[in-house]
Amino acid sequence: MMKRLPITSLLAGALAAAVLAGCASPEPRYYTLAQGAVAPLPATTTPASTNTLWLEVAPVRVPERLNRPQLVVRDGGDAGLRLLDLARWSAPLPDELRDALSQRLQATLGAVDTYQQGMSDVQPLYRITTEVLRLDADVGQRAGATINWTVRRLPDGKVVSGRTQAELPAPGAVDGVVAAYREIVATTAADIAAGVLSLQR
Repeated sequence: MMKRLPITSLLAGALAAAVLAGCASPEPRYYTLAQGAVAPLPATTTPASTNTLWLEVAPVRVPERLNRPQLVVRDGGDAGLRLLDLARWSAPLPDELRDALSQRLQATLGAVDTYQQGMSDVQPLYRITTEVLRLDADVGQRAGATINWTVRRLPDGKVVSGRTQAELPAPGAVDGVVAAYREIVATTAADIAAGVLSLQR
């Protein structure tokens, strides 16, 4: 025979469940620097095509202090840093930056990035390397970066190098910081694209 619990016990159990649910930790939000998918290589384009601009965008080097799942921002003073536990990158930051730069460059130049695409019969014409020297933000105020980049033409090895520096307003909360970082990536990609074009002359 089933034993019935008093109504007061049922209410107490429901109240305890509600309290526990209210105390649950909030879920982190994940951010990406990507802008959307790049159109795939048309099926009619082959490695033998002389019109295809082949790139190899290498992983981006970042300082270890920034290579965290969480966004790292300034914490008041110049030397203070803070990890935002509830604001995380959807992939490791070097991959986020590499993929976003590759996306922009492919769209801007009408190029194809051969990095990790299994195109062993394709020799990239331009190898692109980048290094983040600085990437920081004050939440609700500004975001900035200093990024060195190099474009090497193959097979002759001719090189063009540059540095992209940017300081942008980042109003609002973390969304504003990520939006500013996307703009910085776009500016860096535009500078790199200009470097690629300069080597085509």
